Amino acid sequence: MTQTLTSQAILEVLQPVQDPELQKSLVDLNMIRNVKIDEGNVSFTLVLTTPACPLREFIVEDCQKAVRTLPGVEEVSIEVTAETPQQKSLPDRQGIAGVKNILAISSGKGGVGKSTIAVNVAVSLAQSGAKVGLLDADIYGPNDPTMLGLSDAKVMVRQGPQGDVLEPAFNYGVKLVSMAFLIDKDQPVVWRGPMLNGVIRQFLYQVDWGELDYLIVDMPPGTGDAQLTMAQSVPMAGVVIVTTPQTVALLDSRKGLKMFQQLNVPVLGIVENMSYFIPPDMPDKKYDIFGSGGGQKTADELGVPLLGCVPLEITLREGGDNGVPIAISAPDSPSAKALREIAQRIAGKVSVVALA
Repeated sequence: MTQTLTSQAILEVLQPVQDPELQKSLVDLNMIRNVKIDEGNVSFTLVLTTPACPLREFIVEDCQKAVRTLPGVEEVSIEVTAETPQQKSLPDRQGIAGVKNILAISSGKGGVGKSTIAVNVAVSLAQSGAKVGLLDADIYGPNDPTMLGLSDAKVMVRQGPQGDVLEPAFNYGVKLVSMAFLIDKDQPVVWRGPMLNGVIRQFLYQVDWGELDYLIVDMPPGTGDAQLTMAQSVPMAGVVIVTTPQTVALLDSRKGLKMFQQLNVPVLGIVENMSYFIPPDMPDKKYDIFGSGGGQKTADELGVPLLGCVPLEITLREGGDNGVPIAISAPDSPSAKALREIAQRIAGKVSVVALA
């Protein structure tokens, strides 16, 4: 038994086990570490590429099955941790110290629930154990503080070596910076493009983000200055396009998607929001208020994944208005489950991009 049951033998039987997203061997990816053998008891650490790994249980099960094929194995103990990979740097774009991956949530038109998706994805990733920041880049209509229960938050500005440094607000495990913290409640932002570009760059580089696995950028709708500033300033892990099944929303989402592709930003996929309405008094009913199947059809035509479909529920709207995202207030609701799965798929796609 001692001749067969060795660390090398365990690594050899684990060699064929792959990360489903990356489609590479766990051993080759250095995801199997600290192999220990105590007579017939085998233990090791499985280091995933994201704490939000959607296939965590399947990977653990595959590892256990593989190790148990060795003679003499009586028990297999696996400690699961995660190390989010760092997005590759680009020579013409400046990264943010401590921030591993920057990804945008964008839409072709307004009113499709982009901020709702961004906030709940950020919260869902934080719930999984990831370190998450949210940059509200919708300078003209900043709503993320309200949705995160931070509308009355006071942010501090301190003096740093390179000038003023903003301390982000924090709630539900998410660090947040927004224009709403810097202006009065009813004050409109009447700026031309250069001023908007300047404040977005300040939110990127003059904020004490600390160590983050993911910095999610909630973009304004459309294909304008904010999108160009983001794509040309920082190395982006990717962008998620939010749409509804409605034809006019899909037409605009295609334009937004094509713009990011032209700017060489990876498109991680499409999220279809408001896919159908679930009435609270008849939870088994579904009403296609905005049509159906548009997100899948667009994803198929453009060759990108459909990351998920989020139903429209009253509790989803209430969560945004009350400052308690549905991922927190009703985690077992259909909308929260869909958003959690979408967050996991996004995290998986980011890992693929980072390790490609």
